[in-house]
Amino acid sequence: MAAAAAEAVSRRLGVVLRELSGAWYGRHMAAAERAIRTRLPLVDLVLEVRDARVPASSAFEPLRRRGPLEPDARRVVVLNKADLADPSETEKWMAYMKKQRKSPCITVNSHNRESIKELLNVVQTRIRAIKHGESDCTGTVLLVGIPNVGKSAIVNAMHQIGRIAAAEKGKLKHAIVSSHPGETRDISGYKVASHPNIYVLDTPGVLSPRFANDDSGPKLALTGAIKGSLLDEHDIAQFLLAVVNSREQYRMWGNLNRAGDSSSSGNANTSRSHNRKRQYVSDHTQDFVVKAVREMLFETISSFKGDLGKEDEFRRLIDCQFVSLQKAFKVSTESSEDMGKLTALKLLNLYRTGRLGHYTLDHVPDVRQEVTA
Repeated sequence: MAAAAAEAVSRRLGVVLRELSGAWYGRHMAAAERAIRTRLPLVDLVLEVRDARVPASSAFEPLRRRGPLEPDARRVVVLNKADLADPSETEKWMAYMKKQRKSPCITVNSHNRESIKELLNVVQTRIRAIKHGESDCTGTVLLVGIPNVGKSAIVNAMHQIGRIAAAEKGKLKHAIVSSHPGETRDISGYKVASHPNIYVLDTPGVLSPRFANDDSGPKLALTGAIKGSLLDEHDIAQFLLAVVNSREQYRMWGNLNRAGDSSSSGNANTSRSHNRKRQYVSDHTQDFVVKAVREMLFETISSFKGDLGKEDEFRRLIDCQFVSLQKAFKVSTESSEDMGKLTALKLLNLYRTGRLGHYTLDHVPDVRQEVTA
């Protein structure tokens, strides 16, 4: 019942996005798309980076309209940020895409060295096959995707591992990595392997002015693919709470007082949680705050007496949760508007760093449906 009310919240945010009329797609992004299209027929391999939390919604739209010179055989789909997605849902997506696609698909955590090594091995294998096993040739790889899926983090990690493996010395050229979309402005080349020599072209993120469907926009806003300055953070945080309230994950948070803080997905160990904290050094929220937020969400959902199948009651729960979240985050400002914004930003930060929970937002389609590609 709560799922229907959550969809209503999503639709409201979708309406806001439609009213923006693709404001995120400016001249810079249009120029980047033209440059990418020009290079597509010229490179040997295309790495399409998607967000593992939204494998369908984060598909790179220009590749949907590919021509005969851009076949699936020259593409590898990379589901990045797999450490932030629900592992069981990621497995389902991998199985689905394996059945539906001719191009390979691989999951990646750009902060994990072994994960990047696996990706680099796939790239090297594909290039060798394309070049018919030649060792002294040069292969070019085009890295494409929507904003904020981690393209620059991937190319930096591949570049560093490739240079070390080739025993090449010298100053490494790094791509700019940011948690904000739209930081990469130009197409830049980075050497990632020798014998054969492989160069990866890092490209700016391109998000089409129109989404594939009405559900995609809110999900992309939540994962950070759309600039936060275009939307009210409170609206996005409401959508996040709608997702949390309509899923069953919150139930495991009822044991926090007895068992201590648990993993967000219920199957991660302490070292993994520690590594995640270290990866996101800009996230200053402390563990005891995360625990307080989870306890609060469990209590508010479990004790709510209204009908969560009704949209107005569902929204009343979300409003109550915002008030409680201000206390959990210890937000204190003179302006109630500032309080709401700070609370929303802190909550969104917990989701985007995987500390609130591992929520995959795109559901695997029925096998009888046409694949989103």
